[in-house]
Amino acid sequence: MAGAVEGEVFIGRKAAELRGLLKIRYPLEHGIVTDWEDMERIWQYIYTEELKTLSEEVGVVTNFVLIHPVLLTEAPLNPRHNRDQAAQIFFETFNVPALFTSIQAVLSLYSSGRTTGIVLDSGDGVTHAVPVYEGFAMPHAIRRIDIAGRDVTEYLQLLLRKAGYNFHTTAEKEVVRLIKEKTCYVATSPAKEEKEANVKFDDFQLPDGNIIRLGAERFRAPEILFQPELIGLEYPGIHQVVVDSVNRADLDLRKNLFANIVLSGGSTLCIGRRLSHFGISVGSLYMCRDRDLEERVYWVCGDTCEHVRDVIVNLPISSLCFRYISRLRRPPTF
Repeated sequence: MAGAVEGEVFIGRKAAELRGLLKIRYPLEHGIVTDWEDMERIWQYIYTEELKTLSEEVGVVTNFVLIHPVLLTEAPLNPRHNRDQAAQIFFETFNVPALFTSIQAVLSLYSSGRTTGIVLDSGDGVTHAVPVYEGFAMPHAIRRIDIAGRDVTEYLQLLLRKAGYNFHTTAEKEVVRLIKEKTCYVATSPAKEEKEANVKFDDFQLPDGNIIRLGAERFRAPEILFQPELIGLEYPGIHQVVVDSVNRADLDLRKNLFANIVLSGGSTLCIGRRLSHFGISVGSLYMCRDRDLEERVYWVCGDTCEHVRDVIVNLPISSLCFRYISRLRRPPTF
């Protein structure tokens, strides 16, 4: 790119603005970090460009209470070494005073004002159902499937190619993601929508000014969330994931869990989502409650939920504790 230094890396808004000239990389695959060097670059960008502070300046201790610890969220059932590597980077590279890692679904439930319920979290790389009772997740009942928003984007890319619109590069894939976010929806009745697809269209203007016409692709792409077999994956649909997760919990807790189903994550934002799937699977005894759309784009709990603030203050891993544990893990030398 003219004017750019060879090897220069663009992150965030700048990368989005220049996506047509860049090769886009993702350090996360299905909720697991695959490129720690890029992940560290993103965290550094957050400190310098978004928070505009040095990490060494945020650790202030008063009466043994850590005022500025780091809260890091992760998907459930992630490999333990992923969390260890993240902790090592934050403590040894960014010198944070303390670190607290939590499952993002649990925090989403807190932000809805509940401490008991089941969270269906579907983001970019992973979908999981996490039952929570009195603020604590039940690990034995967690269900996770590695299909989410990025898979919907890739399937939409394939459907558009079949319709005669070719999007090949990583930059063009970002355009497909925008098309998904603006036009895709989950059909209440896919069979009925298929019959009407030939007469109902939606025009989308591309960044270069060209216009493409979308038909059945708008609801066929997100349908893989309910029918993963459409793309050759042997996973249950997200509606069945919720039911399976609740059925793994104690019988006495199931009514409360079904009465508090919380949706979170960007992939739950599709207009016209088939909540009837929950009703059919669960039965009419339980009422499904759905969070507001605007609350699902990103998580706003850490700053507003008193319960979470108490947990973060009382249960972080301090820098001193991490260094002590690290010494215990090292093999002895003679």
